[in-house]
Amino acid sequence: MEKITEKILLEKSSPKTNKLEQIKILNLSRMGLKSEDLPVPLLSKLCSLEQLDLSGNMLQEIPKGLHLPSLKILNCSNNDLEDVVSLEALRNIEELRLEDNLYLTVNDEHKVIFLLPKLRMFNGKDISSTAHHIRHGSTEILGKRVIGVWERSFSLPDPITAQSLAAVEKRFIAACAQIKYGPNSLSEYTKWRVEMIAKEYLKSLTCSEEEEGGKVTDTTPTKENETRTERKTRDLGGNSITSPQKRTRNNSEVAAEASPRKSSRLASAAPVEASPRKSTRVTSTPQKAGPIMSSPRKHTRMTNAGTPEGSPRKSSRLENAGKTESPRKAAKSVISTPTSRPAKDETPRKTAKDQTTSQQSKLKTAKTENNTPRKTASAKLKVPQEPVSLQPVHVLQCHSRQDSPEDFSTQLWACAFEPPRECSGGSRTVATCGGETLCVIDCESGHVLKKYKVPGEEFFSIAWSTVLMSRTGGSGRPCNILAAGGKRGLVKLIHPRVNLAFGEFRASRRAISIMRFSPRSASFLFTGTYENKIFLWDIGGLDRDYNFKISKLLVLETGSTPLHLSLPPSSPDTHLLSGCDDGLYIFNTELSKNTQKRNEEMEIVFPVYKKKDKKNTYRTIDGLSFLSDDIVASKSHMQGSIYLWSWRATRASWNGRKKEVAAVVLAELQWSSTDIPYLSLSTCPGYGYVVCGDEQGRLWMYHITDTMMENFKSGKTISATEVLEWPSPVRAGMGALEGPSINSIAMDPELHYLVALTDKNMAVVWKRESR
Repeated sequence: MEKITEKILLEKSSPKTNKLEQIKILNLSRMGLKSEDLPVPLLSKLCSLEQLDLSGNMLQEIPKGLHLPSLKILNCSNNDLEDVVSLEALRNIEELRLEDNLYLTVNDEHKVIFLLPKLRMFNGKDISSTAHHIRHGSTEILGKRVIGVWERSFSLPDPITAQSLAAVEKRFIAACAQIKYGPNSLSEYTKWRVEMIAKEYLKSLTCSEEEEGGKVTDTTPTKENETRTERKTRDLGGNSITSPQKRTRNNSEVAAEASPRKSSRLASAAPVEASPRKSTRVTSTPQKAGPIMSSPRKHTRMTNAGTPEGSPRKSSRLENAGKTESPRKAAKSVISTPTSRPAKDETPRKTAKDQTTSQQSKLKTAKTENNTPRKTASAKLKVPQEPVSLQPVHVLQCHSRQDSPEDFSTQLWACAFEPPRECSGGSRTVATCGGETLCVIDCESGHVLKKYKVPGEEFFSIAWSTVLMSRTGGSGRPCNILAAGGKRGLVKLIHPRVNLAFGEFRASRRAISIMRFSPRSASFLFTGTYENKIFLWDIGGLDRDYNFKISKLLVLETGSTPLHLSLPPSSPDTHLLSGCDDGLYIFNTELSKNTQKRNEEMEIVFPVYKKKDKKNTYRTIDGLSFLSDDIVASKSHMQGSIYLWSWRATRASWNGRKKEVAAVVLAELQWSSTDIPYLSLSTCPGYGYVVCGDEQGRLWMYHITDTMMENFKSGKTISATEVLEWPSPVRAGMGALEGPSINSIAMDPELHYLVALTDKNMAVVWKRESR
């Protein structure tokens, strides 16, 4: 039976009419349509159609030959589109949505912007300036380079025949394919565009020859036979594809997280509870050990993953908070009176306690103390000399239990920015975790894009990676996946862009404290656990049905709970730094036939250890991150400062026999004197920033430039470049909320955004001001 008939078109249309030619708005969403279900002759009768909604179907392409001259708005989100070239026929489109099409990349986005000359709104964003560059600026540059290739190495054949012209065209296009322009992530688009320009240029030359009297036999360039990749349409559970929010849940499924639209806004009055501090960092979990899965169960559309331990593990369909035309707003605080920033000619904001002079005035030469190895930093950071200026723009309360605005006890533990889709760009999407919820947030708008909930879980760590999803024919497309883990010892694997939690595996009998993907081997995942071990897993690649296979590669013994994992940028395949409850340990992670347990290769010790007393050892390393290929920032709680030390020099000083190696300290950064543990620091290598929050909601920012590194000497600590005060969000009728402890911080690579998580269920988004 045909899915699309004239009767259905009239029923789904607006305004109501009995003539196809009068239909202006048509909604064919969520009908399970495939490309072959769209009858081109019938649809082409819709000569007045202005808006068409095809979202939530299974379309792999828009049928060729479809002619809709009046169409201005098209929604093809949440389909299986693999190619956008067929959209070229709909040249009058002004607004287009293609979100949640798994196989479309940034290359396809550029293609569609070029092919549709009137397109001005794409996926809800104004693309006017970008479109102008794509259609004109880059075209002009590529055109000049194509002409340069021709003039250097080619000429028209004499005499011109179809065969000789085809041979020249083939060689010319192959030579032009070597043209490089823009980031590597756009190489497919560049190659596609260059081939188009080359054919047009060659055709213009042959036309000129004809005008001058030359005879051309069949000048039409040979058309390339492009075989489309075939793949089986994925049935993600259920007889028809419907919106996850409206799907009827089975009794066996655990209730999903409520829509972010209902998330708590910091508007009504409620007393701020005392922070439970770090009491929720568990040291054990009642869950029994489960077998390691060699491959995940078949995934289904679900609303959560709160499956009982004994039942087969089913993957979960994420709650999509961004399907509607207008993005939903997250739980925001009304920041009515944030700490004001002084104007450029006013006195700058005060910095840390007892800091009365600027940072540069403290860079003085001093004697080496206690014979602690110190040296002037030799690494060149090559970062901007001017400090950035940040302003708070959103305060979110999106991890509340039961969406309660009274929840100020849920602690938020980890945040991480999504890997940028373009090599040179930053990222505006950040993932956060705390309590039983994981959120994906758009930092620009403050909207919660996706929300994922596992009742009874408490997430402690998350990590992003870009893995390849294979397709029929051997090709693969990169996709950003998110791993999350916590109290239950399970690693959840999620593909946020398509709202799918596609698998899980047991990483430990006890809770997971920290996770990191390898930057070089994208499928390698390190998990630190409360059983005092670090495991290295290989999750492999994904096939088109999200099947994967887990392999355990290494087991590293830490002796205490690992709190932070860091991989040296220069040698991520051979060494791992682990900041633990009782010290900083270095492990050799080179893979060999021996996958048995390994102990640390050495332990890094710091000057603060000498202040040891009966109550405090200062050995807990609760902050650890690389600032450059060589420089590491680390701290111990109660230390009152942050060390910058040299990884290369420290490792070079190891003689291979003694376990303990003194860190070659480059500088000491003054920080808050607090006894609260687990206040993590973060770095932004591209801009030379070290940032750490404190127990009062402040952000201590250190801008480490080349000039500063050259002047670093032993002696007095270095003041913060700036201390950003807690923005003091206001609840209606209750005044400003006091500053909580900042548990975690993340910055995108371009430092457009900074996200700070607190122990009182508030996530603060800061945005860089343009100068």
